[in-house]
Amino acid sequence: MPEFNEQTDHFAKNWQQQLAEAFTDIGELCAYLNLPIEQLPVSKDAAGDFPIKVPRSFAEAIEKGNSQDPLLRQVLPIRDEIRVYPGYNNNPVGDLEAANEAGVLHKYHGRVLLINTGSCAINCRYCFRRSFPYADLQLGKEKEIGALRYIRGNPDISEVILSGGDPLLLSDDRLNRLFRQLAGIAHVKRIRIHSRLPIVLPARITQGLLEVLTQTAKPVVLVLHCNHSNEITGRVSEACRQLKQSGIVLLNQSVLLRGVNDNAADLVALSEGLFKNGVIPYYLHLLDKVSGAGHFEVSENEALELMRQIQAKLPGYLVPKLVKEVAGTDSKQAVR
Repeated sequence: MPEFNEQTDHFAKNWQQQLAEAFTDIGELCAYLNLPIEQLPVSKDAAGDFPIKVPRSFAEAIEKGNSQDPLLRQVLPIRDEIRVYPGYNNNPVGDLEAANEAGVLHKYHGRVLLINTGSCAINCRYCFRRSFPYADLQLGKEKEIGALRYIRGNPDISEVILSGGDPLLLSDDRLNRLFRQLAGIAHVKRIRIHSRLPIVLPARITQGLLEVLTQTAKPVVLVLHCNHSNEITGRVSEACRQLKQSGIVLLNQSVLLRGVNDNAADLVALSEGLFKNGVIPYYLHLLDKVSGAGHFEVSENEALELMRQIQAKLPGYLVPKLVKEVAGTDSKQAVR
């Protein structure tokens, strides 16, 4: 009888099964990583406020025994999350003010954003929507009808952005139905998808999904979210290769995070790793000031110095734009 291998057995499963087996308990994650939980600054209160959720495909990339691992820092609930930081709140980028009755976020000219789901495959501790009222704004059937009516009635909308949560958690059928409806709106020129799944749950990139993405009548741009080169595992590389070979435009946006990627060497390695896998670095975001994430903040002056360092080491097309989002403005704001 062949020897049972838990890791191989897990990754042989489909993406829905892998998602169901994500770590949702601090103790289980720490045991998997060979980390004594009593020696870590973990917080059950922080996990109660914003639950832990870590796919095994992401946990596999965390160095076992390393409590300072940059990937672990992104997902482990710690005591710093329950500290109060001045200027931090539950609506840091003004999403609630931009939402209309149809469930559409219409902040910027020519673009609208649809909250397709409130679910993610991973709960990143710095998430700017960690306190978002998804129950009120995500697209159920009725809101989807209203959202499509809104888009049809606004001919200046040229791009529809699917967000969440993570829109790639929708089924292939649901995505295909939405794409067909958007294809019938002449003034919509393209569809943009923001997703972390190709990075944290690469099994989601199936042949069925690729067919959905490539058979839509509108060009599709897929914006990934990768913060550190260690996230680019062999499985992630394969997912990116399949997407790229299917003709999908791949961009990446990162968040500048204290203790994760706040040094030039890591940012250079990230850009190089992305480009090697057919992904263009797009944005490097300053942290959105959401409650619970203040310990991740990197100051603007520090960020500008990091940009000077990476510009000296990389060609211009591998240097992401350093930006911040300011509630009430008409676009992302360049940081200079």
